[in-house]
Amino acid sequence: MHVMRVINLSSGSDGNLTYVETERSRILVDDGLSCKETDKRLSLLGLSGRDIDAVVVTHEHVDHVRGLDVFAKKYDLPIFAHEQVWAGLWDKLGHVADANKKIFTEKFAIKDLLIDPVEVPHDVKCFGFSLFEGEKKISILTDLGHTTEQIFDHVKGSGLVYVEANHDINMLKNCQKYPLSLRMRIAGKNGHLSNDASADFIEKLVTTGTRQIVLAHLSRENNSPELAFNYISEKLSQKGLVEGETFRIDVALTTPTTLFKLK
Repeated sequence: MHVMRVINLSSGSDGNLTYVETERSRILVDDGLSCKETDKRLSLLGLSGRDIDAVVVTHEHVDHVRGLDVFAKKYDLPIFAHEQVWAGLWDKLGHVADANKKIFTEKFAIKDLLIDPVEVPHDVKCFGFSLFEGEKKISILTDLGHTTEQIFDHVKGSGLVYVEANHDINMLKNCQKYPLSLRMRIAGKNGHLSNDASADFIEKLVTTGTRQIVLAHLSRENNSPELAFNYISEKLSQKGLVEGETFRIDVALTTPTTLFKLK
């Protein structure tokens, strides 16, 4: 039986990049690092851009597409984005051949990998994804201001979920580095998930069978890996859900983290 492999190569406002591999396909979800840095991180896996089949984009923000124009041109790669995301992406990808600009509106396949998008609330058009290889399912949900029943229904049943835990509410409230308008945008319904909101969503996921959670897109200013992990684990343990028993929590960092293998 083939193993589905997933690794986050970078997470957070400095750049987001996730690698997903099935028996026949190898894709990136987002490419928010420079082309040079993307190549460097793929080389850690023994890969180069020539091995990648496609890049799938969540949304137009620079920390998700920074290196994409150069990287996709260098390796002649198709880029998949929702038709409403392309509205803000077209100008940013001027070096990409029009034939490589792929539009989706519903679920689509790249070889043996089925990709099912779900719109998430953010301040630009933004999508999360569930990815399937046969019975195996993983989901990636970053950059969303709040969760909904529709989003939960979409991702439940995933063995692995990358879910945003962007900020600690009090740290954000007291962050002098950010103007009030930015703090309000981050905390708002179309901003980013707090540790609290993330914990509530994770509670629903682990009680419906998800075994592996990865906290993603942490703010450098208003969170830390230790804080997010400890706070969310503690909140779940108060509900009788103990990290390390039926489920595990990892944290995605700005550097490559755990390589997950789904059988």
